[in-house]
Amino acid sequence: MDRGYPLICDPGRVPTPCFVVDEAAIKRNLAILEQVMARTGCRILLALKGFAMFRLFPLISQTLHGTCASSPHEARLGREEFGGEVHAFAAGYSEQDIQDLLPLVDHLVFNSLAQWHRFGPLVAASGRQIRCGLRVNPECSTGAVPLYDPCAPGSRLGIRAGTLLAAPATAMEGISGLHFHTLCEQNSDDLEKTMAAFEEKFSPFLGDLSWVNFGGGHHITRPDYDLELLCRLITDFRKKYPHLTVYLEPGEAIALNTGILVATVLDIVANDMEIAILDTSAAAHMPDVLEMPYRPRVVGAGEPGEHPHSFRLAGKSCLAGDVIGEYSFEKPLSVGDRLVFLDMAHYTMVKTTTFNGLQLPNIALYRPESDELIMVRQFGYEDFRNRLS
Repeated sequence: MDRGYPLICDPGRVPTPCFVVDEAAIKRNLAILEQVMARTGCRILLALKGFAMFRLFPLISQTLHGTCASSPHEARLGREEFGGEVHAFAAGYSEQDIQDLLPLVDHLVFNSLAQWHRFGPLVAASGRQIRCGLRVNPECSTGAVPLYDPCAPGSRLGIRAGTLLAAPATAMEGISGLHFHTLCEQNSDDLEKTMAAFEEKFSPFLGDLSWVNFGGGHHITRPDYDLELLCRLITDFRKKYPHLTVYLEPGEAIALNTGILVATVLDIVANDMEIAILDTSAAAHMPDVLEMPYRPRVVGAGEPGEHPHSFRLAGKSCLAGDVIGEYSFEKPLSVGDRLVFLDMAHYTMVKTTTFNGLQLPNIALYRPESDELIMVRQFGYEDFRNRLS
């Protein structure tokens, strides 16, 4: 069986389109993250921007220390449904954002000194012990996709070391930590390069701080991930700076290879090639396919030409480019066939839209030890209507 495929005997058991998350696979990933924390003493948070299936928060919160949010809504979800620590970062805050965040967060990270100086007094007046930090830019690009590179030229994310060094000595009064996030689906060798750049540029500030956040993008639960290097990097850093608490905030690592998206073939169109129209949509249900871009794996399918029958898989929206990719199959596809897209738990449910009024995918939970399939959520017209005015 293809790794990452929940062991559902028959995809016909769910109404499509439907996300199905394997609870046992979530537990498998949590066990790896628990090992990292035990070996290094770091604290790991769930990045809600990547995975926010709160039905699983009672399980995940048994292992992880809390959540990180990018908005007041995510922070509230973390506080009310997950518990533990709530960290927040956004490229910019309005005053209303800050007012909404103050009752919810334990850590609040700012993207510029100007925002910190503007809103620091509101934090101080809140009466809560909120640890404030700054997001910094190590100016070290290691990713392959510019769209996801926070260190690219002209980046809006993070303060460069030169800016902090040129600021008045009082500019960081009240700041207790630094945060960097430069990775996207990457291994620990890229973290090693980033940490070297971070330490080279920002070590003058570390003596007066109490925490550092290494951000997300760590593919810790990927089969080829170098766990030994990750643990060594964190351990060595903590030995050098024993006064600093180290945080990591992966989203994908919690949900990597834990879920599928089941879809149904609605029609076969012949136009220069065989095209299967599905009841799902790359644009509305898995937008990273177009944004990244990437070609998701499909159970039983190969590369174009690998098997006798090749098809382009396409969504049902009116967007001409709503195309998932080209695949080949042992048998020709027919109307009514079920297709299973792999690794569809992270950056899918959190990004779905009702573009064209398309039905949002159902959400289900699978427990392989008991072969139990639980329909967690089914969406309808009201979900579409209530997003409009």
